[in-house]
Formats: sequence, C-alpha cells, structure tokens
Amino acid sequence: MDELDLALINAVQLNPRAPWAEVAASLGVDPATVSRRWARLSATGSAWVTCYPGPNQLPFGCLALVEVDCVAGGVEELADELAGDAHALTVEIQTGARDLLLTVSTDGLDALSKYVMRRIGRLPQVRATRTILVTRPYHEASRWRLDALDPEQRTALGGRRRRVGPAPISADDRRLMLELGADGRTSIADLSTRTGLPGSTVRRRLEHLVGTGRAVLRCDLAPALAGWRTQAMLWLTVPPSQVDATAAELVKLPETRACFPVAGPVELGLSIWLHGLADLRRFEEELTVRCPGLRVVDRAVTTRVVKRVGRLLDEQGRSVGHVPMDLWRSPVPSG
Repeated sequence: MDELDLALINAVQLNPRAPWAEVAASLGVDPATVSRRWARLSATGSAWVTCYPGPNQLPFGCLALVEVDCVAGGVEELADELAGDAHALTVEIQTGARDLLLTVSTDGLDALSKYVMRRIGRLPQVRATRTILVTRPYHEASRWRLDALDPEQRTALGGRRRRVGPAPISADDRRLMLELGADGRTSIADLSTRTGLPGSTVRRRLEHLVGTGRAVLRCDLAPALAGWRTQAMLWLTVPPSQVDATAAELVKLPETRACFPVAGPVELGLSIWLHGLADLRRFEEELTVRCPGLRVVDRAVTTRVVKRVGRLLDEQGRSVGHVPMDLWRSPVPSG
C-alpha cells in the first residue's frame, strides 16, 4: 500500500460511510481517484467495511474467547470448518497453550454453552476447549486507527455518536445489519432492495443504529500490507483495584487493537498488532513501565488468521469471502 492507500483507509476507519466527495476533500484529491482506489482495495480483499452489534449489546447476548486444543495434524482442517460458523466471528491459529483461539458471540449463555459443547466439542479434531467470558470491552478493534492523517483531517472526518443505554435490536435492524456485514458501504438503494424496507426507513434506521452504538461499522485491512506483520494476544493480571486505570493506559498505545476484562484466571486480555515479532519483548517492557502492577502471565502469537469478524482470509490476510454473522439464530441444529 502506498501513502494514499493508507490515508484512504484511515479516512474510512474514521467515517466508514462518508461520501467519496467528503473523503476526497479531506485528502486533497478528486473523488474519482478515491472511488477508484477503494474499488481496487476492495476487489483485492486488501480493505473492507463490515458491520456487527456494538458493545452496548452485550447485556442482550454473550461474547467469549474459546481456546481449542486439537489432535495432531487437525488444526487447519478444524479452523477451516469452524470458520464457516456464523457464531465463530474470528478464528486464529496460535502458538502457545492453545492451537486455536475463537471469538464467539451468541444471544446468551445457554446458546454459548450449546455451541461449545454440542458443536465444537463433538468435532473429531478437538481434544479440549476452555471458555473465557468477556464482561465488557474497554476498547474494541473498530476504534483502532492507522496514523496516516493529520489532526485537521481526522477532525473533519470524525463521525458523531450519541450515548444511550442498552436497548435490543429489532428484527428489521438485524436484517439491515446482516446486509451491511457483507459490505458496510452498500448504498441505501441496494439496502432497501435487499431488505424490502423503504429507502427512507433504511436511512433512518441506519443512522439510529450507528449513532447510538447499537451497530458498529468497521473498516478492516490486511495488516501486513500496511506494515503490521505480527499479531498477538497477551493475558494480564493486575490488582483488582487497578483494572480500570490499567486499561485506560493500555488503550492509549498504538499497538492495542482490543482490551477487555474477562471472567477467568486473569483480569485483562489484550490484543495487539506489532510491526515485527522482535517488537513483542519491547512492547511488554513498555507495559510494565507504564503499569507497574501489571504482569504478563501468558502470550500467544497468531501464526494465521483464518477468519476475522465474519471475513474469510487468505494466508496474506486478504479477504476472500464472507460468512453472515447471524448471531441470533440457534448455534446448533434443532433436534
């Protein structure tokens, strides 16, 4: 990716549905150039926009990390199979104490239990599973940014969001979000045709969903193409009284993709992107300097991301397919 590609992706991260004329004005180029660039990035799977329920939907569902131990030689086959499941949002092959790390979302604890025991646990490649519940995210990956724009450009493109209390998503809103999961920049006219809702209703519902944080629009990219070649997960323990303050420090770091408290043997999970594997030790040293009470108790480097938030990825991290994230349907066949 060249500098204009990076700037364009950064702009779409800030405002995923911004008109190309607005994006072009902020970048100092013409709209045709921006449109053509995005079409190329999208067609090659280098960048894309998706949609999923926002963090304020956790009271109506369940988010968990599921560690999976596999039989010898079964990792890739199992990863490919689970990547086809709607509820396995992200599937990563990792080093360390687990073979696979899944990010799983369901509409409740009962559905999560059924998915882990009746779907994952019954597959022949699985030796063991461990489930770690995410209680609430301090920082999730839709807020991660490339640092390719100046402050004035970021201000011009930054969207507004109203804060509201938790509220469930309607059936019509779910249909709309599933369509946006495939392409978050789908036009209002196409969304109207695919959902059967009037265009004015689509526009109003979309503005409400995104504006209230019930839905998240997220611009993602193949990280290695932008120089982020190493992905890792750190498990951290901190004194309970320091969890909030520690998380506030961690989310300031440019390497932090996601930071979340968990109901498990540690207090925090930290997902990071690094420019290279050699940066991992330096990053951990920085953590201990910033947060003296913090201790890294486990770490895992991702050797391959098979699926990221509904997107099937090739070995270079490019999008090659999409699995609709219908989190509200039963995670196991009936009967």
